[in-house]
Amino acid sequence: MHAIRLHAFGPAENLTYEEVEDPRPGPGQVRIAVRAAGVHLLDIALRQGQRGPAPAPATLPTVPGREVAGTVDALGDGTPGHWLGKRVVAHLGFAPGGYAELAVTDAERLHEIPERLDFAEAVAMIGTGRTAMGIVQFAEPGPGDVVLVPAAAGGLGTLLVQYAKNAGATVVGLAGGPAKTARVSANGADLAVDYTAPDWPARLAAHNGRVTIVYDGVGGDVAREAVALLAPGGRHIVFGWSAQGLDSDSPYLVDGVSVNVLGPKMMRRAGGPNPVRTLELRALGQAAAGHLTPAVQRFPLKEAAEAHRALETRRTIGKVVLEPSP
Repeated sequence: MHAIRLHAFGPAENLTYEEVEDPRPGPGQVRIAVRAAGVHLLDIALRQGQRGPAPAPATLPTVPGREVAGTVDALGDGTPGHWLGKRVVAHLGFAPGGYAELAVTDAERLHEIPERLDFAEAVAMIGTGRTAMGIVQFAEPGPGDVVLVPAAAGGLGTLLVQYAKNAGATVVGLAGGPAKTARVSANGADLAVDYTAPDWPARLAAHNGRVTIVYDGVGGDVAREAVALLAPGGRHIVFGWSAQGLDSDSPYLVDGVSVNVLGPKMMRRAGGPNPVRTLELRALGQAAAGHLTPAVQRFPLKEAAEAHRALETRRTIGKVVLEPSP
């Protein structure tokens, strides 16, 4: 099979398209003929040699990627036979192997893909969608809320705009440049604002007044301006700070206003014996019902390096997905 391999930490150019041995599923596992593999900011951090939330740095050489969708083409010993031939999506956890034509994972991680979703959309919901479901647990929007979504043209921002709009809130989406703000408007936001314009906070304040919820995965100057727009009792939900890098500490946590919901807090709030799966099921259910429609930007698998560069330089719209050649 063909796969993307990383032999040395560093720039995107270190991701190389190679022919490697086909993986074989072990007991309780399946092998997936991959049709779509998700690209995440964490993949970039791991490629650069950062540990991030991973339990340990990646061991090189490695095949990156943690989100895949495709068709089950082989079963390991003891794996239920009904999975063979199914259209499935799975988050691989911190195990590598997604940027490839074939990937192996435990059968317990699988979800059958709803009929209305294609493979790339399913990948978007299993990773980005489950994160969106985890975020909104901490500040459920409703009528009367004014919700501000920075990076609203991204994969996660797209879903948060849709979710808040479906809940009856007034939604303001921030994005960089006219092309992205046009996408935010088309996605249903009541107001799409270009955050690269220096007067964007004044424009927002004149249009909507005070904000009641900020879903913030950006940090930096945008977050500082957003916090200043919060109404008394408003909620600032922090789930990342991409403007500062993945290893930065958020300076925006204010008692009674801001809540950092990364990692374990999100899982504890979801509850149940398997909180991750709880959020994945909610996300796929929302998409299957037509309530959420992920935005996807597709790249051929062999162009993984370009996909990384585009994501790093904010030239993407929606969830970035790699697609092996059929």
